[in-house]
Amino acid sequence: MAPEPRYELVRPDLLRLLMGRTWTGADVSGRELAAAIGIPRATLNALLTGTTRSQPETIARAICREIGIELLCLWTPKSRTTRVPEPAPKQLAAA
Repeated sequence: MAPEPRYELVRPDLLRLLMGRTWTGADVSGRELAAAIGIPRATLNALLTGTTRSQPETIARAICREIGIELLCLWTPKSRTTRVPEPAPKQLAAA
């Protein structure tokens, strides 16, 4: 089974700003947001302070759903670099 994709928070300050006015027009505290999406408050606090930069896709999407914005407004996909094996060099024929 492939690991869940991770997303990196683009700007922690933007998350805090958007928490001040969600899609309903109301604000949401860190405690309320963490409870609504089912993560520890410490995890959300680490995102807001920049201590933690990435989260699994399900958490990133849940945060965006509660705030009322599109995923890529706040998060960017974080992918691992995959090394492609280089072909072995061909030996030159002796002339």
